[in-house]
Amino acid sequence: MAQQPIQHIITIDKNVVNEMPVVTYEGQIHIIDSVSQVAGAVRALRQAPIVGFDTETRPSFKRGEMHKVSLMQLSTLTHCFLFRLKHTGMPAPLKDYLEDAGCLKVGLSTHDDFKVLHRVYAFEPAGFVELQELVKRYEIGDLGLQKVFAILFQQKISKSQRLTNWDAARLTEAQQHYAALDAWACIRIYERLTSGQFDPLASPYRHVVEPPTTSD
Repeated sequence: MAQQPIQHIITIDKNVVNEMPVVTYEGQIHIIDSVSQVAGAVRALRQAPIVGFDTETRPSFKRGEMHKVSLMQLSTLTHCFLFRLKHTGMPAPLKDYLEDAGCLKVGLSTHDDFKVLHRVYAFEPAGFVELQELVKRYEIGDLGLQKVFAILFQQKISKSQRLTNWDAARLTEAQQHYAALDAWACIRIYERLTSGQFDPLASPYRHVVEPPTTSD
């Protein structure tokens, strides 16, 4: 029987991530909670060569309970716009931007984001790069944002605000920075991979994939 070629995968243990320094978002945050603010925010986003994308939804603690998307984050490297969709809806400028194939947008697990958004809003997303597909080209087996970022930058994205109330009357400073960081991190991941700065062969988290066991 011919010997199978050795395969590798890059994964990181949760305990290793927890020992890493916590990364913080240093850019400016803009809360968009009225329709009148949307067009100006979108104009600013259109000036950026790449924009990070993410959403936040109020967590459900009851079986069968589902909430609408509370927040859409669209971030450049220096400015993050937090669209409070329950206040703004999806006006034409925002819808047109999400559907514009000429505007590069990157996110992670975007299929899940779109699925929840489509419960309320009719739009056809275009111009999006799915990072979960991109990282596979670099032998990265972890698909969560926190672990991918840790593999590439040796820094930890805190998830302490994930289950907070995103429909609160006022978002706390901690919530704002958490939300902005997730969208901004998508840009950092995309640029690190596509610029050639990351060498999978040199990653300390690269492991040999154990071949499946077969019975005689």
